This record gives sequence, structure tokens and C-alpha cells, in this order.
Amino acid sequence: MTKEEIISQGTLAYKKPTLLNDTQMHYCPGCSHGVVHKLVAEVIEEMGMEDKALGISPVGCAVFIYKYIDIDWEEAAHGRAPALATAMKRLWNDRLVFTYQGDGDLACIGTGETIHALNRGENITIIFINNAIYGMTGGQMAPTTLMGMKTSTSPFGRDAKLHGYPLHITEIAATLEGTAYVSRQSVESVAAIRKAKKAIRKAFDYSMAGKGSNLVEIVSTCNSGWKMSPEKANEWMKENMFDYYPKGDLKDIGAE
Repeated sequence: MTKEEIISQGTLAYKKPTLLNDTQMHYCPGCSHGVVHKLVAEVIEEMGMEDKALGISPVGCAVFIYKYIDIDWEEAAHGRAPALATAMKRLWNDRLVFTYQGDGDLACIGTGETIHALNRGENITIIFINNAIYGMTGGQMAPTTLMGMKTSTSPFGRDAKLHGYPLHITEIAATLEGTAYVSRQSVESVAAIRKAKKAIRKAFDYSMAGKGSNLVEIVSTCNSGWKMSPEKANEWMKENMFDYYPKGDLKDIGAE
């Protein structure tokens, strides 16, 4: 049966988002980025914002999202994506403006831009991929690395006396007066993927409605950096990261 026949009979259960192009993804097998890319593309398409979406990609693995989703993109300097998003949204208020950033980019060199953009209530969405390490550059310790977690720069595990404590950037965002919607999700299962998509859609809706700034964190795996198989990385994430980074909505002004 051809694709056209399946569609004509109304039996199509799923199709590739039209905004995802045919470029072969470079991500490691098991990486969470590809799933989140699909969700972003689906939400933009369902909102009918294909021609009005502006994405900002920074530095790190997350930068390559511009290769896969067929919308307008700008690349920001390391950590500066929220500042660029601020300018773009203020210039083109009718556009859907969002950033797509990893934890090293957002929570380390970009902490200032992130906090102040959210606190100003800029009508943007920040999608925050948290895999607890610097994935692209060799698996170094990040601000989000868990206590005791071994990385290439903390081979004996993260030690509070040496390295300080993991930064709960999403909890910080929820305390800011400018934020409208702050949520933490994951994409390791079908149920989790559905919740993550719902969160991304709400954040995009709020930004277009002018309700304020929005942050959606996706607790993710980096099986290459963690030196695990994709299956073991998912299990490790569930057993360790969800306790420290609990999932769910942290702030929703529409529910208040």
C-alpha cells in the first residue's frame, strides 16, 4: 500500500513533520536532541507558524538544529541566545521566537542573558536541554552535573567543596516575576514525549499571547558523554536525574 493510499483511507497513524527536512541527523544513537527536534517541528506546524517562526541556535550540540527544521534561524554567540531572541521579538512582535540551548550554553556562560531575559518577561520561549555535561566538547562537568557524578573534568565525582552545587536554573526561573510558564519534562518514553510536546505548545502559545517569558527544560541523556548504551543511559537518567531534577510544571500563570 502506498503512502497516498494509506492517507486516502484515513489509516495514517503518524507522519514525519513537514518542517523536518531530509538531512541525515548527526546525533549519537540514543541522543535526546532528535526527539525534541521532532516535537518542536510538530508544534510549529500545528500552530500554523511555519512562516513566522524564528529560532536561535547557540553553541554546542544544540547548534545544529538549524540543519534539520526548515524555518528561519539565527546563530548566537555562546550563551547569548536569549539576548538575540529579545531583539528579534521586540522587532517582530508577531513572530514566534524561541531559543534552543544546552545546559552548558544556557546555565554557564549564558546565565546572565537567561536570567535577565526571563526576568524582563520577554515574550519568548527558551527550550533547555539538560544532560548534565558538556556533550560536544568531551563530557566535561557542567553547572547541572549531579553531586558525585563523574565527568572528564571531575573524574572522582562532583565535589561541593571543589565545584559547588548543581544549578537549578528552572527553579530559579519559576521565581522570576517575568516568567509565565516554566516546566521540566523528558523524552525517554511515549508518555514523556507527549507531556513534553504539550509543554512546548503551551510555552509557544503563551509567548504569542504576550503573557511573558517561558522556559521548558528537557532532562536528557548523553550516552556518549556518559559512556553508556542508549538503554543504560535512559535507566541512569530515571534513577538519578529525576530525583534531583523533578519533572512537572513549576509555574503556570494560566492555572493560577
